[in-house]
This record gives sequence, structure tokens and C-alpha cells, in this order.
Amino acid sequence: MSTKIVVAGGFGAGKTTLVGSVSEIPPVTTEAVMTEASVDHDDLSATPTKVTTTVAMDFGRITVDQQLIMYMFGTPGQARFWFMWDDLIRGAVGAVVVVDCRRLADSFDAVDYFETNRRIPYIVALNKFDGRLDFNAEQVREALEVSPEVPIVDFDARDRTSGGAVLKTLLRYALQSNPAAEPVG
Repeated sequence: MSTKIVVAGGFGAGKTTLVGSVSEIPPVTTEAVMTEASVDHDDLSATPTKVTTTVAMDFGRITVDQQLIMYMFGTPGQARFWFMWDDLIRGAVGAVVVVDCRRLADSFDAVDYFETNRRIPYIVALNKFDGRLDFNAEQVREALEVSPEVPIVDFDARDRTSGGAVLKTLLRYALQSNPAAEPVG
């Protein structure tokens, strides 16, 4: 049996890194070199060494056990690529919204997408850049107006164990939110 999850969030939050760190196969990415076209659109102040960006999706796979394979689809973070999100979430059992606490405003739209699109359970994962968070979970919940029942966890997107814990939290929450575990779409 297989299941699908989506990894979403703002530009440069760590979505591609999370998919790559937990995938058992070499992840499929659609990273493209950032060009002058992104200058007026993408804020690189918190990520000055970022030179590529996802333009379609990331894809990874995890074998949870002999009976369950989980496919991960990472969304692009920039607004100009959001038209793909509806297609990427079709059939997903849940989503992880990756948040960079240094740039909370970049997460508003992703959280809003899942708050208004209640068809799919989601959790918020606060990516620790340089091993720290600028805000705690409750401060982020208030700032992003995340519903009280939505789990908020912190993690390091580069660390397989930490990323795996995020995915376990999502699967538990998705099962609680939808005991029948029927795919969306």
C-alpha cells in the first residue's frame, strides 16, 4: 500500500532539504539556477548563499514497513508557482508546512492555503537554521493564526532522524483527523 504526503512552505524554508534528507532513493528535484528574473520576487537576505530554487516539485520515497510506502512531493515556494499546489496535493493524506522562523511572513500563504483548504490535515514544522529558532511554537501559532489542534514541531531539515520525526507526527495526526484514512481527491 502506498500513501502520498506533501511538503509545502515558503521560499527557502527547507522543503527540498527535508525531502532529500529522509528519502531512501536519490530525490528527484526540479531545482533551477536562480536568474535575474527572481531578483524582484525572491528575498535572499536570510539565505544569501541560495543559488537554486524548486520550479515544479521535489519527489522522494520512504518505505515505512513491508506494507506501507510513503511518497513525498515537495511544492515550489514562490507565489508564481503556486498554481501547481492543487494538483500536487490531490490524493495526499496530509501535508507538512515547513517554516523558516527568520521569515515568518513567507509562511502566511502556505498556512492559509491549508487552513482554508480543510480537505487535508497538515502540521507545521519549524526548521532550525543554525540550530536555533527565533520564535517558539506558540508564538508561531499566534503569528500565523494556526488552528489550536494543528501540531507544531521543530526540527532540522538536514537531519534524517529529525525529518523522520516530523513525518511520523504528520502520519499520526492525519490518522487521528481521518480515521478512515481515505485519500483526498
